[in-house]
Amino acid sequence: MTGKVLVAYATKNWATAEIARTITEVLRDEGVDSVMRPAREVGEIQAYDAVVIGSPLYEGRWHKDARRFVRLQREALSKRPVWLFSSGPLDPSASERDIPPVPAVRQILIRIHAKGHVTFGGCLNDDAGGWAARMIIKSGKGGDFRDFKQISAWAQRVAAELRGDVVARPRES
Repeated sequence: MTGKVLVAYATKNWATAEIARTITEVLRDEGVDSVMRPAREVGEIQAYDAVVIGSPLYEGRWHKDARRFVRLQREALSKRPVWLFSSGPLDPSASERDIPPVPAVRQILIRIHAKGHVTFGGCLNDDAGGWAARMIIKSGKGGDFRDFKQISAWAQRVAAELRGDVVARPRES
């Protein structure tokens, strides 16, 4: 099954949107028809055969737009292949080892019967908005920890699963 894939994402400072764009481009390069949309702008998902949903993590939770999208589309999501990704750690840990989903995301994974989840490194640059973001940056803990090779490899595995290819894949949480 390749069909049409929706890459829905939530973002605050555009870092997660850049991850979603990379995933969308890799899926297209792999021959999978895919479109990218902010989660808050997605209406019905009936036109899509599979969905990738991503969100940054804030205080151990997905962004409200991603949580709302899943809540509103829960039934439809549970009837198609879905993969989840989170972005968050402001350190290299996500590139060094598998990071399991935070409890709230694990619940989403279970509720919609998602095929997998991965946590990518986060990004918090000097132009980030919000008091908390400015305080993190001021403390010296900001930076860009996204690993676009890791992101691309994950998207290639998703494409292979959609095409029905047999792939050996690293353990995902």
